[in-house]
Amino acid sequence: MKVPARATLATALILGLTGAATAPALAHTPARGTTVEATSARPDSARPDSKALREAIKGLPNADATAALVRVGGTDGTWRRSAGVHDLVTHRQADPRGRFRAGSTTKIVTAAVALQLAAEGALDLDEPVQHYMPELFGKEFRPIPVRSLLNYTSGLKPGDGFDDEYAHRHDTLDPRTVVASALAKGPQHDPGAEQHYRNIGYTVLGLLIERVTGDTYAHQARQRIFEPLHMRDTYFPGTDPRIRGPHNRGYQTMERPDGTARLVDVTEWNQSDRFAAGDMISSTADLETFTRALFGGEVLPGAQLKEMLTLPRLAPGVPEAVYGGGPQHVKIGGKDVWLKTGARYGYTNLIAATEDGSRTLVYSVNATDAKGSGTNPVAERIVGAALK
Repeated sequence: MKVPARATLATALILGLTGAATAPALAHTPARGTTVEATSARPDSARPDSKALREAIKGLPNADATAALVRVGGTDGTWRRSAGVHDLVTHRQADPRGRFRAGSTTKIVTAAVALQLAAEGALDLDEPVQHYMPELFGKEFRPIPVRSLLNYTSGLKPGDGFDDEYAHRHDTLDPRTVVASALAKGPQHDPGAEQHYRNIGYTVLGLLIERVTGDTYAHQARQRIFEPLHMRDTYFPGTDPRIRGPHNRGYQTMERPDGTARLVDVTEWNQSDRFAAGDMISSTADLETFTRALFGGEVLPGAQLKEMLTLPRLAPGVPEAVYGGGPQHVKIGGKDVWLKTGARYGYTNLIAATEDGSRTLVYSVNATDAKGSGTNPVAERIVGAALK
């Protein structure tokens, strides 16, 4: 996960506050694919800062990113714009409707599906995962409540992947194999004691959804989330390495044997091992629709939305929780914000909403080092301009 790590914004994004949030009332979203400057009945000081937002994505492509797609919404106004290029061969303008690998923003969809099942009584968040899938866990694991998968407190260690991901980008690694490798390592800590952001809990959660529904995770997500919200750009590619439909190419900086750097096109990549933790393909229009509907109370009943937006209490002496049942809780510019970032090679993304509904933000940046240890400067500028 990419969390900005510079100056004031860095501090804001690592400070989680306890308590539950209420669902914000979000404003109407303009038609898909439109480019809109800030519009609102609110005072100028409350509207999205058009100048700062334009500056944030100015000059693309550059060393940090080849394109950026940004959608700001909420009751304070809207702002839509894209910048950069579709690819580095033709250099034609970036497609604002472009689809991309949504990475870990997938987890919020997974959490929503699981919480819908909880609302229906098909899944009990207090029951151990072992109750539903006893064959997966050895005696060394204490009972792991389903809730702990949602809020990253399960104690599961990361699963194994390919040593050289780029070399194996067209190969298939089954998520069940990833889970098996993780469980073979045993637990890291007791469930609920500590919070560690990892994919493995959501990979298990995807398998759990399949177990209790007797259906594929991808079909459950489509039936419960994508189709009701008319998210026509959003799907799970499975083992297909391509991005279907309009999309901007993704690039990754790689080092040559002589130490110099080159950009490699990484658009095509089999990401099936990311499964319910990060395999989704979407668009900024679709993710904005999802963000508005989720935080506007259209996706989950009130009790389940509160569950998603509640930080767990951890063991004494460990760092406080910063994640609820999927999203991260932060303070930015004095406002309470719930957000989730995601990154796959070539693409880094974010969805965010303030608790009061005044502001939402969705972006996709074609970062040239999307899985690096630092924060992409273009993405950081967008967050600073949109949520300050």
